[in-house]
Amino acid sequence: QVQLVESGGGLVQPGGSLRLSCAASGNIFSINTMGWYRQAPGKERELVARITSGNMTNYADSVKGRFTISRDNAKNTAYLQMNSLEPEDTAVYYCNADLIMHNSPYQYRYWGQGTQVTVSS
Repeated sequence: QVQLVESGGGLVQPGGSLRLSCAASGNIFSINTMGWYRQAPGKERELVARITSGNMTNYADSVKGRFTISRDNAKNTAYLQMNSLEPEDTAVYYCNADLIMHNSPYQYRYWGQGTQVTVSS
């Protein structure tokens, strides 16, 4: 009933940029926090950035000053602008959303399927 679909991943050279998108669809009443996580091979999934419904943001130290998270509430979409990419940023990037569906008092966390980002020359 709820889908999160990421897009925008791909192969980029070190120093390059990518913009990821995460679109939520379905029987959604409201979306609170949206976030981006990543998981590199052999590593645990880690928080990259998140943004509240009031546009408060926080970032992992490793991406501060390089990545920017934003959202368009009218489109139920979050974005991650990634600049000055490094090989260490290579990972599968996942978005999530803490949301409430129509006719439900409960908030649940939903995840997208992930999009691959590879930074390599």
